[in-house]
Amino acid sequence: MEPKELLSILERAALLKKETRHCYTDDDRRESVADHSWRMALMAMLLSGVKEFQDVDMDRVIRMCLIHDLGETFTGDIPVFKKEKADESREEKKYLDWVSAFPSPQKEEWLSLLDEMMKLESREARTYKAIDKLEALIAHDESDISTWLPLEYELQLTYGRDNTAFSPYLTELRKLIDQWTHKKINDAEKQDRIGR
Repeated sequence: MEPKELLSILERAALLKKETRHCYTDDDRRESVADHSWRMALMAMLLSGVKEFQDVDMDRVIRMCLIHDLGETFTGDIPVFKKEKADESREEKKYLDWVSAFPSPQKEEWLSLLDEMMKLESREARTYKAIDKLEALIAHDESDISTWLPLEYELQLTYGRDNTAFSPYLTELRKLIDQWTHKKINDAEKQDRIGR
């Protein structure tokens, strides 16, 4: 890869720093897609030390985490409850067109990763997808509940549940996140009753 090609890819990827997601950080700043991807990669790195994941190629999972939302540099981030099949298709096409123009061997590596991620058959792909869902739940629980839409009270407790079911460790992590969500909702309801 020539330095000019590397710089071009990095410039496109940098757009994720400015692309905001639906939730907020705990200091009331809109979370960026880059924030989400970075913490996903960190989660994968931390999971590499968990016995259950010793046979999983966590370097590959980290790579999936880092590139999974780069299609949003073309389409923006659309919340899951608004995203339609046409949105997914448009994002996928633009992303694949962009990656197909990469030089070798980066093009082949990224296309292989993207194919594996879309099929969700390998343990690596299923681990990446579970991390994607769990990180979003954690980030949402960190957001002030006043930023939640009414539909998110239920969505926060159902979103991505199927994606973690394959793993005892991630299922246990999901239970902890659900407890956090329930406490957040209960605390908000108490505050609302006190405020009346």
